Amino acid sequence: MIVMHAELPVAPDSREEALERVEELAVESRAEDGVIDYRVTTDIEDTDTIRVIEQYEDDDAVETHMSSDHFEAFQAAIASCLAGEPELYRFDVDSKTQVM
Repeated sequence: MIVMHAELPVAPDSREEALERVEELAVESRAEDGVIDYRVTTDIEDTDTIRVIEQYEDDDAVETHMSSDHFEAFQAAIASCLAGEPELYRFDVDSKTQVM
Protein backbone atom coordinates (compact mmCIF):
# COMPACT_ATOMS: atom_id res chain seq x y z
CA MET A 1 0.00 0.00 0.00
CA ILE A 2 1.11 3.54 -0.70
CA VAL A 3 0.04 6.41 1.53
CA MET A 4 0.41 10.00 0.37
CA HIS A 5 0.08 12.98 2.69
CA ALA A 6 -0.31 16.44 1.16
CA GLU A 7 -0.25 19.75 3.02
CA LEU A 8 -1.78 22.72 1.21
CA PRO A 9 -1.25 26.19 2.71
CA VAL A 10 -4.18 28.29 1.55
CA ALA A 11 -4.72 32.04 1.61
CA PRO A 12 -7.33 32.95 4.25
CA ASP A 13 -9.49 34.78 1.72
CA SER A 14 -9.45 31.74 -0.59
CA ARG A 15 -10.06 29.09 2.08
CA GLU A 16 -13.70 28.34 1.18
CA GLU A 17 -12.91 28.06 -2.53
CA ALA A 18 -9.95 25.78 -1.78
CA LEU A 19 -12.11 23.55 0.42
CA GLU A 20 -14.73 23.24 -2.32
CA ARG A 21 -12.10 22.35 -4.92
CA VAL A 22 -10.33 19.77 -2.76
CA GLU A 23 -13.65 18.21 -1.69
CA GLU A 24 -14.60 17.76 -5.35
CA LEU A 25 -11.18 16.24 -6.01
CA ALA A 26 -11.65 13.78 -3.14
CA VAL A 27 -15.04 12.60 -4.42
CA GLU A 28 -13.70 12.05 -7.93
CA SER A 29 -10.50 10.41 -6.65
CA ARG A 30 -12.33 7.91 -4.44
CA ALA A 31 -14.05 6.62 -7.59
CA GLU A 32 -10.72 5.68 -9.22
CA ASP A 33 -9.58 2.07 -9.47
CA GLY A 34 -6.83 1.31 -6.97
CA VAL A 35 -7.74 4.10 -4.53
CA ILE A 36 -8.31 2.63 -1.08
CA ASP A 37 -9.20 5.94 0.57
CA TYR A 38 -8.89 9.67 -0.11
CA ARG A 39 -9.65 12.06 2.75
CA VAL A 40 -9.45 15.82 3.24
CA THR A 41 -8.96 17.45 6.64
CA THR A 42 -8.30 20.89 7.99
CA ASP A 43 -5.76 21.55 10.71
CA ILE A 44 -7.43 22.66 13.96
CA GLU A 45 -4.35 24.65 14.99
CA ASP A 46 -3.73 26.22 11.57
CA THR A 47 -7.07 26.59 9.83
CA ASP A 48 -5.37 27.76 6.64
CA THR A 49 -3.72 24.36 6.14
CA ILE A 50 -5.61 21.64 4.30
CA ARG A 51 -4.32 18.09 4.56
CA VAL A 52 -5.09 15.31 2.12
CA ILE A 53 -4.49 11.70 3.14
CA GLU A 54 -4.50 9.28 0.22
CA GLN A 55 -4.20 5.49 0.19
CA TYR A 56 -3.46 3.51 -2.97
CA GLU A 57 -3.13 -0.17 -3.76
CA ASP A 58 0.05 0.26 -5.83
CA ASP A 59 2.22 2.51 -8.03
CA ASP A 60 -0.14 2.09 -10.99
CA ALA A 61 -3.00 3.56 -8.96
CA VAL A 62 -0.83 6.53 -7.94
CA GLU A 63 0.21 7.14 -11.55
CA THR A 64 -3.38 6.88 -12.77
CA HIS A 65 -4.47 9.41 -10.17
CA MET A 66 -1.62 11.86 -10.84
CA SER A 67 -2.32 11.84 -14.58
CA SER A 68 -6.13 11.97 -14.33
CA ASP A 69 -7.99 14.85 -15.91
CA HIS A 70 -9.66 15.80 -12.63
CA PHE A 71 -6.32 15.94 -10.76
CA GLU A 72 -4.69 18.06 -13.46
CA ALA A 73 -7.71 20.40 -13.46
CA PHE A 74 -7.49 20.61 -9.66
CA GLN A 75 -3.81 21.54 -9.77
CA ALA A 76 -4.51 24.36 -12.21
CA ALA A 77 -7.48 25.65 -10.21
CA ILE A 78 -5.98 25.43 -6.71
CA ALA A 79 -2.88 27.44 -7.62
CA SER A 80 -4.67 30.78 -7.13
CA CYS A 81 -5.83 29.70 -3.64
CA LEU A 82 -2.42 28.78 -2.26
CA ALA A 83 -0.42 30.90 0.18
CA GLY A 84 2.77 28.89 -0.32
CA GLU A 85 4.18 25.73 -1.80
CA PRO A 86 2.27 22.51 -1.14
CA GLU A 87 4.19 19.64 0.41
CA LEU A 88 3.63 16.01 -0.57
CA TYR A 89 4.99 13.00 1.31
CA ARG A 90 4.90 9.36 0.21
CA PHE A 91 4.93 6.38 2.57
CA ASP A 92 5.41 2.84 1.29
CA VAL A 93 3.59 0.59 3.75
CA ASP A 94 4.23 -3.14 4.08
CA SER A 95 1.40 -3.88 6.49
CA LYS A 96 -1.48 -2.32 8.32
CA THR A 97 -2.66 -3.28 11.83
CA GLN A 98 -5.61 -1.86 13.68
CA VAL A 99 -4.42 -0.95 17.17
CA MET A 100 -7.69 0.19 18.74
